[in-house]
Amino acid sequence: MRSALRLFSSLRLAIVLIILLIAASILGTLIPQGGAPEDYAARYGGAAGLLAASGLTRLYHSFWYLGLVALLGLNIAVCTLTRLPGKICRALRPRVETDARALEALKLHDRIKRSAPAAQVGTALESSLRSLGFRVRGLSLDGRRHLLARKRTAGLFGADVVHAGLLVLLAGGIVSAAGGFRAELPIGRGRTAEVPGAGFALRLDDFTTEYHPDGSVKAWKSAVTVVEDGKPARQAVIAVNHPLVHRGYSFYQMSYDYDWDAARLTLAVRGQEEGGPDETLALSPGQALPLGDAQGTEIAVRRFLPDFVLDGSGKPSTRSLRPDNPAALVEVSRGGVQEYQGWIFARHPDVSGLHGRREPDLDIRIKDIDAPPLTVLETAKDPGVPFIWLGCILGLAGLFLAFYWPPREIRAVLEESKGQTEIRLGGQAAKGKDRLAAEFASLTESLRRTP
Repeated sequence: MRSALRLFSSLRLAIVLIILLIAASILGTLIPQGGAPEDYAARYGGAAGLLAASGLTRLYHSFWYLGLVALLGLNIAVCTLTRLPGKICRALRPRVETDARALEALKLHDRIKRSAPAAQVGTALESSLRSLGFRVRGLSLDGRRHLLARKRTAGLFGADVVHAGLLVLLAGGIVSAAGGFRAELPIGRGRTAEVPGAGFALRLDDFTTEYHPDGSVKAWKSAVTVVEDGKPARQAVIAVNHPLVHRGYSFYQMSYDYDWDAARLTLAVRGQEEGGPDETLALSPGQALPLGDAQGTEIAVRRFLPDFVLDGSGKPSTRSLRPDNPAALVEVSRGGVQEYQGWIFARHPDVSGLHGRREPDLDIRIKDIDAPPLTVLETAKDPGVPFIWLGCILGLAGLFLAFYWPPREIRAVLEESKGQTEIRLGGQAAKGKDRLAAEFASLTESLRRTP
């Protein structure tokens, strides 16, 4: 048991744990956190699986990182608790009696003789100490009067309050890692998005972009309505540095994009045969329009991807919401029967994947793409925030006690002999020694001056 206490209260263990946490945090800074598996595969190749298995892609939620944090908390707690009883005893039940010769070993000490009874001198000394703000305890033992005067005793616990603040901060970090989350919430104008796990939704009423005179973006603003049980609960405007907080969830204006689900595509359709149709159609994904020819041709856009890419399984997907490689899955049918379909690319019009039960007889190209703006909000829930605030307050309070409220102590032994009283004084302080020296000098001068 004692060996375990020595281990967990060891400063060496604390240093090792702090070094490991710093090294792990550096890795967490260098390795992007919370990305998609395909992003890690593209960046790190075959090492992506190892990174995911070791938890380095979600470092601050990994069991081993939280284990290090918990172990550091245990180290701080044991270190504090093993020292706290002695400090409490020293603060509440201090030893009043003092060896007179020990006082002379202190840096601040003096010896004064007065031609008055010890009781009278002791009363005057206690009065002087109290006038300087000291709390005085007295004890008569073996014909001597012992006095202990102290002030700012709370400063003894400065380091312990700092340790308590660190423990609360660590607890807040663990709570945040276990129960908190951050996610992007893209919402198109007039659309409603459910907030994950919140039990309410956000509706985007309007989205505006303000510009500086030079054309650069000044601000993005999202006017939203909180919807609970299908009814509006509150309205707010979210802007950069002006988040919305509702039921423990915070919503930040992150960026803007385009609502590709509501995109409007302009297709140029040309017949490959002489005399074939040459038309322009404007339609949205999921919409079909007749071409207006004698064959009853109908063209539909089944799907649209702003940044076309094939994923790991060879299926079409979008790499991002930026229109870096726009592509549309179009379908041509006649008389309600599909003739052919495939992907066409806005930036590579000559690359066509049209195929079906007959050879394509139409040249279909993407002429233009228009999409309404889409606001991108970041939603975050951090249940550890109250712990973080409390930990910071405790840490600041502890630092104040340790550096600006240091305890001071003056001890005195009075001994009466042949009508005279000899006073031996000594003072000590861990910090603020100059201030104590001034008080000590004022006290001894007052004793010598008093008749």
